[in-house]
Amino acid sequence: MAKINFTAERISAFQCEPGKRQSLLWDAKTPGLGLRASDGGSKSYIFETRLNGKTLRTTIGDVRTWTVVKAQAEATRLKAQVDLGLDPRQLRVEQLANNAVARSQAERRELTLDEVWPIYLEDRKPRWSERHYADHIQLAAPGGQSKKRGKGKTVAGPLAPLMSLKLADLSASVLAEWAAEESAARPTNTTQSYRKLRAFIHWAESQEEYCGIIPTDSYKARKVRDAVPPPRAKTGDCLQREQLKDWFAAVRAIPNPVFGFYLQGLLLTGARREELAMLRWEDVDLKWRSLNIRDKVEGVRTIPLTPYFASLLLALKRINETPPSKRRIRQLEMEGKHWEPSPWVFSSNTSASGHIISPTQPHTDALVSVGLPHVTLHGLRRSFGTLCEWVEMPSGVSAQIMGHRPSALAEKHYRRRPLDLLRKWHDAIETWILQEGGISTGEIDREP
Repeated sequence: MAKINFTAERISAFQCEPGKRQSLLWDAKTPGLGLRASDGGSKSYIFETRLNGKTLRTTIGDVRTWTVVKAQAEATRLKAQVDLGLDPRQLRVEQLANNAVARSQAERRELTLDEVWPIYLEDRKPRWSERHYADHIQLAAPGGQSKKRGKGKTVAGPLAPLMSLKLADLSASVLAEWAAEESAARPTNTTQSYRKLRAFIHWAESQEEYCGIIPTDSYKARKVRDAVPPPRAKTGDCLQREQLKDWFAAVRAIPNPVFGFYLQGLLLTGARREELAMLRWEDVDLKWRSLNIRDKVEGVRTIPLTPYFASLLLALKRINETPPSKRRIRQLEMEGKHWEPSPWVFSSNTSASGHIISPTQPHTDALVSVGLPHVTLHGLRRSFGTLCEWVEMPSGVSAQIMGHRPSALAEKHYRRRPLDLLRKWHDAIETWILQEGGISTGEIDREP
């Protein structure tokens, strides 16, 4: 093997021998350092030695980027590694892997909340109700958009100030400062936002891509929890026994029967407003008197269908299955559409989802018309739970109908109430509510 002292001139003059794919030239000064010239005209420095009785060869680099001096120094470094029994090729692979991990960690630490928040929402969306999903979007909205109803611009949600921050910057100090500032203006929304942010952090820690980025237990710090307003039970917001007669009279007078029946359903079932709004006809068993409620806690819960509420649903079913006028059918056909009954019990022709969302205004107008104090839609659910005590319904029964989590060990592990047992109590509370509301049982079959 020919060896010469490498110089820049000799490196430049060396060429691949004609008829060969490559030619090698070795440095007389530096052990293992070689020059490889290919028939294509490229030239690069190489290092070759023996390790564990086998030939080891690796490329140092192109002669255009490596000077003779740097190539000699690199060959010397590689020879020192081999003398220690190390394989430079394996060390290089490990170094590249470490570099890749370091780059990945650096990129992870640059992730902002508004980059990961939509991924979190899409991952959890199948397990959430439409309302719960919309709440996440609204609480993180940047604001400044034209209002869909009324004039003016929308206000940024409580989570908006955190959206531009890096996940790695969501420290306890940052969260405490955010909670203190937001709670001064909107304490209830701040509490809700904190809970949703806390759930997001739990989710991020369970994902390999985001685990370990957010400072550990930042949301648990004492100064953060002190800055978040504690949840408070809403005072009032519940129908009293003596108000039922006026309430039924006002609600039953609402021109749109879908709104009126829906509001009565909230009071008579204790369901959450989005649970009842998303009720499908496939969830209604009129023969065996049961409803399958899409529950945010259990997934789906089955509750009794009481006689009066069943009569309301029968009326809605007749309305839903009645074809529109021939003119309307022709108009739909011209638009390339065809009429068919809605799959939603409480359907809406103006809602993008096909079902009513939240008929708050019709309910408010009905309350005002009879001089009743304001009661929210959730207040109707609260009213059901409160009024159940008048018939001495066991708390576990009302909780199971309403879809509350079991609050005691016995309820959680040892109570499995069949539907007929729930029906006994559910029918009793409906009968009592109707009597107090001035509706005789004879009206059930005559409901429009």
